[in-house]
Amino acid sequence: MNRKRTLGMGITLALVLASGIDVARAEGKSSTVKGYVIDSACAITKNLSKPISADCAVECAKAGSPLVILADDGTIYWPISDTKPAKGQNDRVMPFAGQKVSAQGTVYTKGGSHGIVIEKIEAVR
Repeated sequence: MNRKRTLGMGITLALVLASGIDVARAEGKSSTVKGYVIDSACAITKNLSKPISADCAVECAKAGSPLVILADDGTIYWPISDTKPAKGQNDRVMPFAGQKVSAQGTVYTKGGSHGIVIEKIEAVR
């Protein structure tokens, strides 16, 4: 590696460390989340406590809107991927659109947002 490139990498690392940016992997917590699989836009803009219907949630998801899990306490959990590159999770939760579920996985919280890497998901009656 040439000296100029090495110096540039060192400066970049120094700036990251000085800025306090956390470059380490975020810590998640193993949890079970119970709630409805609902379109994210409806959960946020219409303040719904549960989906209008499964068909409605599926239509929105097919149009590209992310599905989320809306917990009974109103917390919205975004199904996320922990792989690189990250992959959308609509295919994973689509079979449960409009249903109440129990999702087990790792929950991450950042800036008021909640994400869950789903390990197991099942409908709740």
